[in-house]
Amino acid sequence: MAAVRVRFAPSPTGYLHVGGARTALFNWLFARQQGGVYVLRIEDTDIDRSRPELVEAVIEGLRWLGLDWDEGPYFQSQRLASYHALADRLLQAGHAYRCFCTPEELDERRQAAEKTGKPWKYDGRCRKLSTEEVAARQGQPHAVRFRVPETGAITFDDVVYGQLSVNYDEIEDFVLLRSDRLPTYHLGVVADDIDMRITHVIRGADHISNTPKQILIYEAVGVEPPVFAHVPLILGSDRTRLSKRHGATSVTAYRDDGFLPEAFRNFLALLGWSPGDDTELMRTEELIRRFSLANVSRTNASFDRAKLEWFNAEYLRSEPLEKILPHVENELRRSGLWQEAWCGADKEWFARVVDLLRPRARLLTDFSTWARSFFSDEFDYDAAAVRKFLKDERLGELLAQLREALAGVQNWTHDEIEKAVRGAAERTDVKAGLLINASRVALTGQAVAPPLFATMEVLGREKVVTRLQRLVDSLPSLQTRA
Repeated sequence: MAAVRVRFAPSPTGYLHVGGARTALFNWLFARQQGGVYVLRIEDTDIDRSRPELVEAVIEGLRWLGLDWDEGPYFQSQRLASYHALADRLLQAGHAYRCFCTPEELDERRQAAEKTGKPWKYDGRCRKLSTEEVAARQGQPHAVRFRVPETGAITFDDVVYGQLSVNYDEIEDFVLLRSDRLPTYHLGVVADDIDMRITHVIRGADHISNTPKQILIYEAVGVEPPVFAHVPLILGSDRTRLSKRHGATSVTAYRDDGFLPEAFRNFLALLGWSPGDDTELMRTEELIRRFSLANVSRTNASFDRAKLEWFNAEYLRSEPLEKILPHVENELRRSGLWQEAWCGADKEWFARVVDLLRPRARLLTDFSTWARSFFSDEFDYDAAAVRKFLKDERLGELLAQLREALAGVQNWTHDEIEKAVRGAAERTDVKAGLLINASRVALTGQAVAPPLFATMEVLGREKVVTRLQRLVDSLPSLQTRA
C-alpha cells in the first residue's frame, strides 16, 4: 500500500478561517498518525481575488497553529502547463471538447431556463460540433468542457458519508479550462492531486458535489482516485454556517484575542471528530495517537466561543509553566507592558507572577488587562471596586497606618505580611477584611485578584508601600465621586 499523502489546499482569497483551519488540522493529524506526508498547496488561480499578502496570512495562521508541512507550498499559478497538458490529453481522448459559447450567450440561455422554472444546466450545444466545424473556428476564444457520459451513474465510497451515487444526467458538461486558459477548480485539483500522488482527500462536506466530477476526470485518464473523506461543516450558535456575524472567523484573530495555539488546536479537533469517549483535554501527542477518520461525524459541528475559552483557561492552568511564559511575554510586548528592567531582568520573579495569575486567567490578554498592575504602575481603580470597598471614611487613616506597619516588615514573606496586616487591623479595632479588600484595590485596582498576601509578596515591599500611599492620597476625590 502506498504511503499516505494528504494535502491542505487553501485559496488565498481571504484569511485562514476556522473551517479551513479545522480541515488543515484533520489532514495534519491523519498524516502524522499514519506516518505520511502533509503537503501545502496554494490554489491561487483566481487572479482577481488572490493576493500575496493573503498567502502570507494563511501561512501565518498555519504556523501559529503548529501545523508544519512536509512539502510545499506549491502554487497553482506556477503549474499552468500541467493543467493545459491534462486538458489536451482529455481532448485528444474524446473526453472533453471545445466550447465556443460566449458568456453573453450562456447568460441568455440561463435566463430563459429560469423563466420556465427549470434549473439551469449547460445544454451541450458545442459537444455536437463536428471536427470540421471546430477546425473552422480555430483561433476563436473558447473554453474546454468535460464530456459527461449520457447514461448511467457514478458511485463512490466516502469514509465519512458512506456510499454516494449521482446520475450522469444530473451533471452538466463542466468547464475544465476557461477561455482565458486558466483552469477551473476541478481540473486544477485533479491534476495537482495526480502529480503530487495524493492518496487521501480530506475536505469540507460542501465539496461532496464536486467529487463526482473529479472522479470522472480520474477515470478518463485511467488513474485510481484518492480516498475521499468529507468532514462536516462548522456552524455558529444559531446553527447557520459560521460567518462574521458570529464573531471572529479568522484564526489569527483568535491568536490576537489571547488564545493559546495548543488550546485552539484541541478545541478544533473536537469540532466534528470524537476520540470515542468523553475525553476532551488532549495534548498534541494524544490527538495524533487517537485520531481516526472513522470517528469523524456526519453531523455538523457547532462553534462555541465559551467552550473555547474554557479550553484555553484549562491549558493556561495546566500546561508546564515554561510553555506559558513565552506566550505571556509576547502578550506583554504586544500591549506595550513588557519592561526589560522589570520582567526581563528577573526571570524567576516573572515566572512567579505568571504562576500566581494563571489560575484566574482565561485568555492571554487577561495578563495585560485586569492583571496589568503586576507589570506596570500605571493602572486605574475599577469604579465598582471603589464603590464597594473604599466607602469607609476611616480608610485614609487606616491605610496610612497599615502602610507604616508594612514598611517595617523586614522578612518580606507571605506569613510575615499576613501577620502585619492582621496586626494592624487588631490594633485599630477593625475587621481584617476591611483592610484586605481596600489594599487589594490599592495594589491592583480590582475588586477580585489573586490572594492578597501572595500578591503583596510578589510585588515587593517598595511597590506595596508606594501604592498604598497613592490610594491614601487619592481617597478624598475617589470617595467624593463614588
